[in-house]
Amino acid sequence: VQLQAFGGGLVQAGGSLRLSCAASGRTFSSYAMGWFRQAPGKEREFVAAISRSGGSTYYADSVKGRFTISRDNAKNTVYLQMNSLKPVDTAVYYCAADPTFDRDFVSGSYRLYDYWGQGTLVTVSS
Repeated sequence: VQLQAFGGGLVQAGGSLRLSCAASGRTFSSYAMGWFRQAPGKEREFVAAISRSGGSTYYADSVKGRFTISRDNAKNTVYLQMNSLKPVDTAVYYCAADPTFDRDFVSGSYRLYDYWGQGTLVTVSS
């Protein structure tokens, strides 16, 4: 599966952005999907994940209550709605696909994600 993330940009603190990740190739619904981010000089960190069915979601504590992950299997797209953005959210955001057999499984471990998009930059100004 090929993944392409887009929707990043520059936003002021307190603002919102919606990231999208379009998938092509094998059946999109065969994959749990995740969003990760990497800030300059820092390690990649988990942000949010959603199961194949969309029925299960999982968030990093740092974004819980502010970010929402969703997916539209008919459009082969996963979204990350980001509200109440903070300067610490500044990073390159990557979408990733986990070919799990379990329709309800969701994980924050990057080791389970076999496919990665190219990343989209989110910059939050103070």
